[in-house]
Amino acid sequence: MNAEQFKDLVKQVKVGKKLPDAIYLHKDAFSALPPILTKFVQVVATALKVPDGDWNVVKLFKADFRLSLLHYPDFYSDAYPALKQSVSVDLAKLQHRVTRYDDHDNPPILHRKEHFILPDHPDYDSFCMITQEGEAAGLYDNPRMIGFKASWLRLIAKHGYELVDGRLFRSSAVHSAADEQSIDRHKTALVRHELSAPMKTLVKHGFLQGDYSIFDYGCGRGDDLRELEAHGLDVLGWDPNYRPDADKISSDIVNIGFVINVIEDKDERLDALLGSWELTQKLLVVSAMLANDSYIAQFQPYKDGVITSRNTFQKYYNQSELKEFIETTLDENAIAIGPGIFYVFRDKNLEQQFQQSRQKRHYEWRHLTAPEPVSETQARLLFTQHEALFEAFWKCCLDLGRMPAEDEFTDYQQLTEVAGSPKKAMRLVSKWYNRDELEQAAEMRREDLLVYFALAQFQKHKGYAKQPEGLKRDIKALFGSYNVALTEAKELLFSIAKADIIENACIAIANKVKGKLIYENELPHSLIIEKGYLNDLPAILRVYVGSALQLYGDVDDVNEIKVHITSGKVSLMIYENTKKQDTPTLSKRVKINMLNQIVSIYDYSIDNN
Repeated sequence: MNAEQFKDLVKQVKVGKKLPDAIYLHKDAFSALPPILTKFVQVVATALKVPDGDWNVVKLFKADFRLSLLHYPDFYSDAYPALKQSVSVDLAKLQHRVTRYDDHDNPPILHRKEHFILPDHPDYDSFCMITQEGEAAGLYDNPRMIGFKASWLRLIAKHGYELVDGRLFRSSAVHSAADEQSIDRHKTALVRHELSAPMKTLVKHGFLQGDYSIFDYGCGRGDDLRELEAHGLDVLGWDPNYRPDADKISSDIVNIGFVINVIEDKDERLDALLGSWELTQKLLVVSAMLANDSYIAQFQPYKDGVITSRNTFQKYYNQSELKEFIETTLDENAIAIGPGIFYVFRDKNLEQQFQQSRQKRHYEWRHLTAPEPVSETQARLLFTQHEALFEAFWKCCLDLGRMPAEDEFTDYQQLTEVAGSPKKAMRLVSKWYNRDELEQAAEMRREDLLVYFALAQFQKHKGYAKQPEGLKRDIKALFGSYNVALTEAKELLFSIAKADIIENACIAIANKVKGKLIYENELPHSLIIEKGYLNDLPAILRVYVGSALQLYGDVDDVNEIKVHITSGKVSLMIYENTKKQDTPTLSKRVKINMLNQIVSIYDYSIDNN
């Protein structure tokens, strides 16, 4: 084999961890290589008398006639395995160099191990889970800092984490008397240098703007409390180890973050969740660690969880199991906000406002016309004198899709004094602005409510009397009655099971939202759209995607959404460096199967661009 043949064969490699200058892959992925390349690597190892047990990863250079035989003895057992030996082979010069790292205090280490093996490997999902935790913690933000063991451990500590059996560990605990096996729960609370993931969701959804009191149930060392207090928020916390004497205070929002997963006693776990719910006046935030069966299998089983190497207990959940546990315990609807994070609302009006806000679009007024000539000189002067007032009234009408009530328009009283009544004001502004815009805004609002009511079928039914006053007005103005709204919403929800309707909707909208329609066997198979166009989809597709997101949560980091037309699935695609590359790299894919209620996560990210 010569250099050109080698280079051409390396170009054909579609698997492995791909860096700008080389491709890495484990021996177990050799079945995906061109057979002649596999044989060549093995011949080189034999020629250099490198025993088969002294290498398990190969590095194939893209531009040079070179390869390296690398030995990571703990590849499968260690989350971030260290390099023991490297055999670098320069095939052009017929030279090789052996470097050993047995006695090195700071050997090179591997990350993102899922890229080294094939997706059908039994350890693939557990490797993906390890990578996802590191990404969520921000450990991969600067790839140049992660290549060696010492710097990697310093980076983990800097972010307030600790490695426990290969998993990033930072959670709080709830105290109880020692079980038949003594569990060191106090070791689960680690120092945190940024807001926890559940608290970040509260920031995103506008719950940490000073309107609500907050209680952190199982606050650990109090890192979240310190940060929230610095922002002037009304926040308190309790922890059995670090704040045992603090009172448990009823608050608008209660967070029980990564607590239930460290309690080994089932009854006590229930008491913790119920106790946090009793303190909740408006919203309970529940979160727990997630893992799959293959990852859990490596630990010592204990009760319904495992014992870690630090003698702490972990009950790992999957997303559906955690939702079921919360709902069964509290007899309340649990709303998925993200992997391992759920909201449970005690204030049902606030819940509906939250759910509506996730579905509501805002009509953007486009002022395209000048005032039309009118015969009523007085009306024209009136409008000219109070143009700002009438413009604000018109914008409010467009936002609601209807005429506002007194408590929905700030200057309602002034408007009444100037125009005589809101109806007269509406007639007046209709002469200046395009009435069609209001009708379009009303249709948008009506469609948003249909989507909301359709997705609300996943929750417990709420009667008309329990609806917020603003929503009652919407229903009356846009549907006539609550029964009409529910009937139409149910028909919309049930129609997502009809593949022909989904297919027609995908075909019709593909060009309008710059979507890509994928065909298989000359038949429409799926529609891919950018996330920013999600709310531009017709109601049927918004409900289709929204139904899938009931299992997953928000799509903050998602770039593209794929609607599978016939299989009842939705895929979420996340890309790296979208602003820096003409062709962004797919780093993660989430497949949501609505038929069997399974969320599968696949990670494809790489260290470099």
